[in-house]
Amino acid sequence: MNYDETVKFKVTKDVKDRAREIMSLVYGALKEKGYNPVNQIVGYFLSGDPSYITSHQNARSIITKLERDELLEEIVKYYIKED
Repeated sequence: MNYDETVKFKVTKDVKDRAREIMSLVYGALKEKGYNPVNQIVGYFLSGDPSYITSHQNARSIITKLERDELLEEIVKYYIKED
């Protein structure tokens, strides 16, 4: 692989819908358990360590169903309002 070239990455609509559902579920589970959901999710994204996510409502297992880069892409797209 040539690391000097930019790789184009495209997420399908299915991934977009799954990412939203996953983030919503994980956020709710963290909130229910009294955690700061934003801090915990950021910790997971930065470290890759799923222990930042509670196992309540199976959230830890659910968040690992998509790759972190797929989840992050959807968050960035939402923030900048791109489809």
